[in-house]
Amino acid sequence: EWNARLNAGLPLARGVAELVAAHPDQAELITAYELRWHEMLGGAFEGTVAILRELRFAGLRTYALSNWSAETFPGTRPLYPFLEEMDGILISGEVRVGKPDPAIFRLFLARFGLTAQSTVYVDDNQPNVTVAAELGMVAVRFTGAPQLRSDLRGLGLPLGAEPPETAAFEAPGVPSRHE
Repeated sequence: EWNARLNAGLPLARGVAELVAAHPDQAELITAYELRWHEMLGGAFEGTVAILRELRFAGLRTYALSNWSAETFPGTRPLYPFLEEMDGILISGEVRVGKPDPAIFRLFLARFGLTAQSTVYVDDNQPNVTVAAELGMVAVRFTGAPQLRSDLRGLGLPLGAEPPETAAFEAPGVPSRHE
């Protein structure tokens, strides 16, 4: 709940101060969250990045919609170069509303000039997938790159049966994840 509030625009310093006041016995751990949040990040999922790049190579536009603090998100961009390949990114902390609130999905569609019926939305969180579907998007639950590839191919998107041979993606200082 606390992290969701940060992702919805609560300033990090204020959020930390509030939580420390409520749990002074955990002040060191709470403060560590503010100072060391970047250590919690994992690497990119190579199989998923390969799918993203295949879709872009085929001429499709790609966008990101993420629940993330507006203060910490900029520090992630150098770690995940594929973000620079997106046609647009909407961060919950920047607009002060997070998923699964339907308002952020509507804002996302409007900001990028998308129609719900022609937008494929992929998320690993079922409540987010449910709201996207309720708003008319083609919603896909992410469970891993192989299943995503199959699901997207089933929708008629231009993906090969197997990922193409590509250079492995690794963010500087962040271990990559294989799936």
